[in-house]
Amino acid sequence: PVDELFRKHELHAVPFMTGVNNDEGGWILLLFCNVEKKVIWLGISLVFCSPKLDRRTRSGISFEHDAGAPVYLYEYQHPPKFLQQKRPSFVGTDHGDEIFTVLGFYPCPEDEEQLSKIMMSYWGNFARTGSPDGQNLVHWPKYGAEEKYLAIGLKKQVTAQHLKKERFVFLTQTVPEKIKQHEENAERSEL
Repeated sequence: PVDELFRKHELHAVPFMTGVNNDEGGWILLLFCNVEKKVIWLGISLVFCSPKLDRRTRSGISFEHDAGAPVYLYEYQHPPKFLQQKRPSFVGTDHGDEIFTVLGFYPCPEDEEQLSKIMMSYWGNFARTGSPDGQNLVHWPKYGAEEKYLAIGLKKQVTAQHLKKERFVFLTQTVPEKIKQHEENAERSEL
């Protein structure tokens, strides 16, 4: 299996960049407004169905790091202004929003144009050298045991640590525990 290849370091150590946006899935919230509780529990159970799946999810980034490949993690924190006008007010920086600044293909205000140049520099450096770092850019640390990442905002980019730790604990520990309790209660009520 692939995880064994990673553990034995039998793969090429290819640098890996991954990230999230700080309001990932904001649009999806609307889909849950009128959903029955049992359907929500079913959906959650499908996502967090097995301890093995959960373990693999938690260790996904670790595989690349353990294989000797440098890993770079980011959190993108700026919703493009042209999209903010088309979204409900509760949606922040949603899935895919960073693509507009990475590729630089939409007309934007000067501050977003500057952010776009920064993003293109990071991504270009990564494509050329395997490291996003470059001249006049905030240092982007490698992701590792210290869980450091780059927080990318409109006005500044900063090194941060423990990305959404409380949410991670909630999704990887609290939710599976609640699912187990819910399933046990459902089994008892069926008897």
